[in-house]
Amino acid sequence: MSQQIILKYALQNAVRYDGNANPGAIIGKVLAENPELRSKVKELSKEIKTIVKEVNKLSKKEQEEKLKNLDPSLLEKKQEKKKDIFEFLHIKEGAITTAFPPEPSKYPHIGHAKAILINYELAKKYSGKFILRFEDTNPKLAEKEFYKIHIDNYEWLGINPDEISYASDHLEEFYKYAEKLIKENFAYVCSCPQEIIKEKRFKGEECLCRYILAEENMERWQKMPKAKEGRYILRLKIEMQHKNTSMRDPALMRIIDCKHARTGKKYRLWPTYDFENSVMDGIQNITHRLRSKEFEMRNELQRYIQNRLNFKETKIYEFARFNLEGVESSGRIIREKISKKELVGWDDPSLTTLVALKRRGFLPKAIREFVLSTGITKTESVLTWDDLIIHNKRLLDPECNRYFFIESPKEITIEKAPEQDVELNLHPEFKEKGIRKFKVQDKFLIEESDYKELENNKVYRLMDCLNFTKKKNKFIFHSLEYGQYKKQGHKIIHWLPNQKDLVKVEILMPDKEIKNGLAEPLVKKLNVDGEIQFERKGFCRLDKKEKNKLKFWFSHK
Repeated sequence: MSQQIILKYALQNAVRYDGNANPGAIIGKVLAENPELRSKVKELSKEIKTIVKEVNKLSKKEQEEKLKNLDPSLLEKKQEKKKDIFEFLHIKEGAITTAFPPEPSKYPHIGHAKAILINYELAKKYSGKFILRFEDTNPKLAEKEFYKIHIDNYEWLGINPDEISYASDHLEEFYKYAEKLIKENFAYVCSCPQEIIKEKRFKGEECLCRYILAEENMERWQKMPKAKEGRYILRLKIEMQHKNTSMRDPALMRIIDCKHARTGKKYRLWPTYDFENSVMDGIQNITHRLRSKEFEMRNELQRYIQNRLNFKETKIYEFARFNLEGVESSGRIIREKISKKELVGWDDPSLTTLVALKRRGFLPKAIREFVLSTGITKTESVLTWDDLIIHNKRLLDPECNRYFFIESPKEITIEKAPEQDVELNLHPEFKEKGIRKFKVQDKFLIEESDYKELENNKVYRLMDCLNFTKKKNKFIFHSLEYGQYKKQGHKIIHWLPNQKDLVKVEILMPDKEIKNGLAEPLVKKLNVDGEIQFERKGFCRLDKKEKNKLKFWFSHK
């Protein structure tokens, strides 16, 4: 019974979205119709994915016909109210400023894309202001090249900030607010060794530095710019027995003896993450910020700092961490793998860095639709490449021309095959895109894998060309008409005429396997970055044109 319910909603979703159903959009409808299935969500998800794959293999016409027979009421196009993921915030028009603060220490990935997009879309929806702010107050991590990389990547995503700012430009303001806290006895300069501070914070014990008078604290503060790294840190005086360990007299400013990517050696006193975030949100009047819940424990501390400095509190909402199943996102680990040649670079096809997704052929709109469709929730969910691919495929499918690529070509001669001019559409649905022409007779190239599967006395079809049979070691022409093949046919095979002007092609797969073969001459006219679909293979992006070869990156099926 559940299969029938899944099938009808999979067909409905496919019909609505260019023939490609999305498993994530179906499960809710199935559960609404049959709530008893809630206890079997895992099994149900697997069943949905299986049925969706079968539905997506059908043509749009076949999907419509099946749905018509199954439940014609679902063919009616109802005006659906677009879900507002920001509704829970109850925001007034124009009264909002949001920010996204990346650290310029690695390439942004799809997790960054979600965080920046929801903050950007929130500001735009309510006619507010969006600030891209670089969190660059740790000179050991900030690297010059990454500022531009972040800006370029977000621009590619379609993000146009109202302002781009740098926390490192505000050091004098951090000093001013630090001195205010010292004078008001809310902060003290601690001279304890780092390991002692760590131990006492863990045990909830205070150190003697906590009781130094404000005047002496100010003297220590004035010594900090010339002191050795690690000699002093400025700590906020809260409560050493606090349940939230982040609130146990955390550090605000520390000495870092390292050249900064933007300010050089001008400064040695740098704010910690929490102090930097709290102050920058305050001076920039950030009203709302949406971020992943790994920062949830910092929320209480940052609000406390803002209150102590008389800033208006920034409303912060956390959502579940976002990444794809089995994909590495740690900058440290990615660097190690690149140095060991385990990855081709930050744009390795197995990664979800934005440069990798772009190079693989994922469209900015698909990434935006995908990350926004996951909503704002604290519930962890397992996301897969398939979830992202479905959005990209919807956009690519109507746009990409089709071509033949033959991997590991094997020549066959079809006896008695007539000479003919074969015309194939560049796109099966949009005839206006044009045609590809081939002059053929009896010599063809097919894939070695197809060749090995050919059986005696069965009818096979070369796609949109002719039908043939295998007789022991020979291949015999059977007929031209598709109708004759359909009655007794075994398999449709893509092909190329064995001619001199075929193009050498290399396709890099996500697992770094390289597929070599030949493609039809028309692919020579493609531009680098052009996205196409190789019949029976999948979508590919032209990465590089070499003198004797075209190099593609495989996007997905």
